[in-house]
Amino acid sequence: MQPTTKERILDEALILFAQNGYKGTNLRDLAARLELSKSALYKHYDSKEAIWNALLDKMEAYYAQRFGSMDNLPKAPDSLEEFIQMSMGMIRFTVHDPQIILTRKLLLTEQFHDSRVCKLATKHFLEGTANIYAKVFEAMMDKGLLKKQDPAMLAFSFTPPISALIHLCDREVERQPEAFARMEAYLRYFLDLHAVQ
Repeated sequence: MQPTTKERILDEALILFAQNGYKGTNLRDLAARLELSKSALYKHYDSKEAIWNALLDKMEAYYAQRFGSMDNLPKAPDSLEEFIQMSMGMIRFTVHDPQIILTRKLLLTEQFHDSRVCKLATKHFLEGTANIYAKVFEAMMDKGLLKKQDPAMLAFSFTPPISALIHLCDREVERQPEAFARMEAYLRYFLDLHAVQ
């Protein structure tokens, strides 16, 4: 199915905002990329701010649907190996999905200029992922896979090393194989420390 004009506008806006930032992006360039007149662009969105807000809404929904959220939790694993496969799948999505790559770049650069983006960056780089994993860990404890402890603190200690290696994948693409190997090794190390023996 072909994307609608509104969807195409947001797709191209994500590219431009990720490359140039909010201030460095103008609607004339966006319209030109879409082969639309500026007035045609205004038929769908009445301002740059309207495009920006619609884009942030779309990014948040896209991530929640494909990665997970508190309203869309991943299935709790039934084994430690299933946990590793689930986590590596979430990591591969985060590192390789083109929209998520652009979203991460946009969040990193614009978090200092926009309070909504700042909150989204905190959610995606720390609290949102940690909250999801706290629920996963709690379910794994209930299934007898992990030692009983505070699942929120466990998730808080679990997510930063993974996040750091994901950012390494963004900065130095050629090191992705190394980063993925380190992430899987970290998952196994983490389970060695916290799994019920």
